[in-house]
Amino acid sequence: MAHYIEELKNYIPACPQEAADQGMMTAYIETFSHNILTRDNGFAHTTASAMIINQSGDKVLMVYHNIYRSWAWTGGHSDGETDPLETALREAREETGICDLNVLGGLASVDILPVTGHMKRGRYVSSHIHLNYSYLFEADDRQPLRIKEDENSQVGWIAVDDLEQMVSEPDMLPIYKKLIAEALRRKGE
Repeated sequence: MAHYIEELKNYIPACPQEAADQGMMTAYIETFSHNILTRDNGFAHTTASAMIINQSGDKVLMVYHNIYRSWAWTGGHSDGETDPLETALREAREETGICDLNVLGGLASVDILPVTGHMKRGRYVSSHIHLNYSYLFEADDRQPLRIKEDENSQVGWIAVDDLEQMVSEPDMLPIYKKLIAEALRRKGE
């Protein structure tokens, strides 16, 4: 069994939303295993995201996403990668320039995320679904950061208490909050 399927099936959901999403994701991934890891599946494909918290647990590293026009976590498409943790790491490093990340345990959340239609690199991308694996990382907030100009226009550490004012995607706030709470729980273990 492929790593991404096994990890999804072995994940213990933290809430009813995750349990429902896990079941739907598993069924869809098994049905479309031939192209689920790539954007060739135009309706839904796998992605992985990173919630990065600083050592004191009071800030998260986020990027100002050009398409969504909001401060957001890092993440992206699997693009054939069968290990979602590796995808989350790759995307975090590419989008922020951060080098040293410490993984806080394994898979932290599974979520089905709708993506509205948008323009990307001069081409229209139809509305679709991201079958998202989320991971938690800790990093030193004094590391140098870098903008990935084709995806974001800012990178920075945002105070956890300021998320509601900074994030303009209200549907993402509950996901960010549950991941921050889980990161703090894992850091306290």
